[in-house]
This record gives sequence, C-alpha cells and structure tokens, in this order.
Amino acid sequence: MAAFVPSPVALLLAGRTPAGKPLHRNTSLTRVHSRVYAKKEEWDALAPWDRYLARVHAVRLIRPGSVFCLESSAALLGLPIFGEPRYVHVFNEWPDAHSTSSAGLAFHTFIDERAITVKDEGAVVDVADTVLDLCRVLPPAFALAVMDAALRSAAPGVTRSALLERARGQTWKRGIRRLEWVLAEANPVAESVAESVGRAVIGWLGYPRPDLQTEFRYEGAIDRVDFYWRAQRVIGESDGYAKYRTGDIERSESRLVSEKQREDRLRRHEAGFVRWSFSDDVHPERLDRKLRCAGLQPIRPQDTGMLMTLRRNPR
Repeated sequence: MAAFVPSPVALLLAGRTPAGKPLHRNTSLTRVHSRVYAKKEEWDALAPWDRYLARVHAVRLIRPGSVFCLESSAALLGLPIFGEPRYVHVFNEWPDAHSTSSAGLAFHTFIDERAITVKDEGAVVDVADTVLDLCRVLPPAFALAVMDAALRSAAPGVTRSALLERARGQTWKRGIRRLEWVLAEANPVAESVAESVGRAVIGWLGYPRPDLQTEFRYEGAIDRVDFYWRAQRVIGESDGYAKYRTGDIERSESRLVSEKQREDRLRRHEAGFVRWSFSDDVHPERLDRKLRCAGLQPIRPQDTGMLMTLRRNPR
C-alpha cells in the first residue's frame, strides 16, 4: 500500500528540538499550527494546496490518533486540492459526538459509517468515501476533477458502478444531485485537474462535447492532444505551464521549442488550434472567447447556473 503524500516542508514540533531560542521567537520560522513550525522562506514559496498539506501533517504531529476526512484525507491520498481549504478535517468516530470546529480544525460526524484506511503513519477515511463526501460539497467542476483523479488512480473499490452503488446506499442525501451529475460526467482519461474542470466549463458554455486524448500521426510524429472537436477539426490544449519549468534553462528552452514545433505541425493539418489555462477555466468568458476565435460555435444556450458555481469555493 502506497504511503501518504509527505509534507512538502520539514516541520518542527516545539519541545522536540535542541535547546535554544523558543521556536515562536525565531523570526526565520513561521507557525504552521499550534506548536508546529516551518522555515519561513520555504513556507512562503509553497503553493496554497501544498501549504494545506503541510497543515494536515502538522495536525498529525500533535494529534497522532486522528482519522482525517474530506480535503484532509484527499491531500494525504494525493487527490486534487483547490486553493488552501479553511479547515483541517478530522473524522470523529464517537457515535454520540457532534460536528464542531475550532482553531483551524473541523471535527465531523457522519450519518453513515465510513471505511478507514490505516497506514503506519496514520489513518484516513478511504478513497471511495472521501471522493463521495467531497463530490457532495465542492463546486461541481472541482468535484469532477476529484472524481476523474480517483477513477484514474484505480484504487480498490473506486469504479463508477461501485461508487454509484455506495452512494445510493447512504442515508446522507446532501448534494446527491451534484454527486449523480459528477458520476455521470466523470472520465479517467482526463490527465489533469485543468482538463477536468475545462471539460465541465466547455459543456456549460454550450459547446459540443470534445474527444479526449486523441492521437495524430503527421510528418512521422505521434502527437496526443487534450481535446479534439472532430466535426470542426479543432484541437484544444489545456496548459499547465509548470511542465515547461525544469530548473534547467537549456532543458526548459528545449521543451518550449519542441512544443512550438508540435503545435505548428498540428496546425498544418487541422483546421483550428486553441490553448487555454486553468485561469481561463474559472473565468469562463475568457475561455468562451478563445474557443470562438478557434472556429467553434456553441450548439446550445449557456448553463448560467452552473457557470456561477465557478465564482466561489465555499470550502
């Protein structure tokens, strides 16, 4: 069984460090959670979702018996996290307990039982229940990305049919329509969070459903693309620019040149080519403009209600 995703920074627990200046007075450190610190320079360089993962690990240090759930189990299991969630979520197994929150921690009870995955370094609500719980409370496009990633992981019990059966057997009905939509739309072929979110937004903007991960064989090369509208012969690419950053200038330049040659090759043989980023996904008016400029036309009215869900993540 794979280990949990490790903390992205080293964590220091007050009382377990060599004698010297108290940690809270050390200006080179930043407080991650009660009695837990990290080097400020390293902390400030983290992406929001990595800061959240470090906060979860900080709670593991000070509450070693905790069972994590929702975004916290998702972070430890390597599922997508959006921004930096407000709370670290802990599953309260006592039957007479109540859900509550305090000091950055949220303790949860559930109507239905939750399966627990135990590893040497702690315990979490298992992948299947974590995914079902998150898909009830996250904005739909983000929930779709979590579901796609879970199906892609091929974890035990994580198939569309198994998850649907598990959901239908639960007493908790909050977000059930959203969950049913996610299960119907999920596709493990999507290779990134941006592709999953983009796929949802494309549909809500009224565009036809694209094929995913299509291969082209032109000029002796094999090129795979994220999206392809076959009838219009338009290619779409959802860019994660981090893939071009290698820490090595020459390698980064080589990747950029290779990608430009790839794009030019595909443009020579197809009718349209459009690129966008995750930022365009969550600002759908920008994605709409780019798709139109590539020659695509909507085939149905926009779903304004679903597009509005992109504006805010209540978590």
